[in-house]
Amino acid sequence: MASAVATSQEEKPQKDSKASKTEGETETQSQAVLSPEEVIKHPLQNKWALWFFKNDKAKSWADNLRIITAFDTVEGFWALFNHIQSASKLQSGCDYSLFKDGIKPMWEDGKNKPGGRWLVNLGRTKPQDVDRFWLESLLFLIGESCDDEGELVNGGVINVRGKGNKIAIWTGNYKKEEGILKIGKGFKEVLHLPAKTLISYEAHADTMSKTGSMAKSRYSV
Repeated sequence: MASAVATSQEEKPQKDSKASKTEGETETQSQAVLSPEEVIKHPLQNKWALWFFKNDKAKSWADNLRIITAFDTVEGFWALFNHIQSASKLQSGCDYSLFKDGIKPMWEDGKNKPGGRWLVNLGRTKPQDVDRFWLESLLFLIGESCDDEGELVNGGVINVRGKGNKIAIWTGNYKKEEGILKIGKGFKEVLHLPAKTLISYEAHADTMSKTGSMAKSRYSV
């Protein structure tokens, strides 16, 4: 009996040690799962929605436009951006649009109607440059790079066309000249365009009523 008790007492610490190890492993695993890098997300100032347009002539313009998803964190943006097809690989006639949630990428939307767009004609740019310009535009939008003028920014669009691609930043009220100009200068800066390169601002009202191939320019930077 004494021998049996001694054996039991000798084995007990070994079991406790094993249990302690298991608890330690569980704690380590728990810490790994709950690490700040994985749990803490970085919220954006606004919630944004990505839209996709595909030119199917069998459908109306509105039916060709669909929302992909919305996000409101930095992590949400990168998860989306790394998952979708790059802009340079879209078929001609397709668009990507990133707008503040609740604003549709169309002239008729109440937030867009009194506004306009800063337009950059990329021409037949190399695919890697198209993707760089678009990414810089997206970061310009979600990063709220325009400080107090950020409330004027509604979204951005890339038009993929056979004759040449275009990228535009859409704003609200085009009559707020000081704010619109600041947005245009900031947009030009993030794209690293040469100082001598001018980009123009078109009011949506002018674009909708234009009779030629180009709407008149309200501002330029």
